[in-house]
Amino acid sequence: QVQLVESGGGLVQAGGSLRLSCAARGRTFSNYAMGWFRQGPEKEREFVAAISRSDTNTYYADSVKGRFTISRDNAKNTMYLQMSSLKPEDTAVYYCAAALSSDYYNKNRYAYWGQGTQVTISS
Repeated sequence: QVQLVESGGGLVQAGGSLRLSCAARGRTFSNYAMGWFRQGPEKEREFVAAISRSDTNTYYADSVKGRFTISRDNAKNTMYLQMSSLKPEDTAVYYCAAALSSDYYNKNRYAYWGQGTQVTISS
């Protein structure tokens, strides 16, 4: 079992920045690939970004590439999502997730999920 807790969400104006954190407890954090997903109002949950176990490789949705940066600190059992140049369409609940699989883009391959943190971008 892995318990995941997101933090750092909030309300910011368009063009602003936020940093989300995902703290993990339980089994060895470095065994898991980690991802961020988001779900906007009346939308399906969608992939945002992912990072490999050893922080070697990162993956991004086209919609956030160049604006968001995913990172992890295995010593602190924590993953981050630095979000910049935020847009109203980034408004969503953001979830972190952990996977033993390397199928990073597929939400169905993630075994553990946090409860989510709300990000709201005003225009």
